[in-house]
Amino acid sequence: MNRSLKSVITAIAFGASALGLSAQPTLKVATADMGKLLEGYYKTDEQMAKIRAEEQKAQTELERMSKELNQVVEQYKEAVDQSKSTLLTPEARAKAESDVAAKMEDIRRRQSDGQNFGTNAQRQIQQRVQNVRSLLLDEIGKKVTEIARAKGATLVVDRSGPTFLGIPAVLYVDPAFDITDEVLAEINKDRPAKPVAAAPAGPAPAGAPAAKPVDTPAVTVPGLSPKR
Repeated sequence: MNRSLKSVITAIAFGASALGLSAQPTLKVATADMGKLLEGYYKTDEQMAKIRAEEQKAQTELERMSKELNQVVEQYKEAVDQSKSTLLTPEARAKAESDVAAKMEDIRRRQSDGQNFGTNAQRQIQQRVQNVRSLLLDEIGKKVTEIARAKGATLVVDRSGPTFLGIPAVLYVDPAFDITDEVLAEINKDRPAKPVAAAPAGPAPAGAPAAKPVDTPAVTVPGLSPKR
């Protein structure tokens, strides 16, 4: 192959390579704090209020079951005392002992029912929290994508949590490249107006405890002993 032909081929190859490189989009990174967005989204408060109501309903039912169990326990104690009476005829004693056995069986059944109800209620509430969290993050993620695209970003990095090494996923970002506040304002633009609260009758008593942070406590079974 002569030298001039080799030069042409080399030029074509270089031009094709340069064309391929120029076709690649310029990387433009944006960051968003998904944890802050989830916490600040007004729908998060709405959904958590519904979950707390479900939790309270389950807790009320557990307390009712516990109260009824305690009543049966007292009846069992009375039946035991009656079965030990020396004044009973053999037939009456046999009936009293049968009543004791029936009360004990009722206690065991109620304990099992209460424990199963509490376990199922807790599992359902935890699943509800996970489902709501997933749906809300999906909504927020779509808005993050929309705003990022409008800004010409080609990559969005979540800076809310640490990596497996326990360090922040994003060590530094110029605030100009963070879209968290912009997304937060966008997802809350349709927040319903809150009703005006009535003025308090007077100052809070001295030493009144501060409101506890919103959380999803575990559902317990009050008054019921765990199975051995």
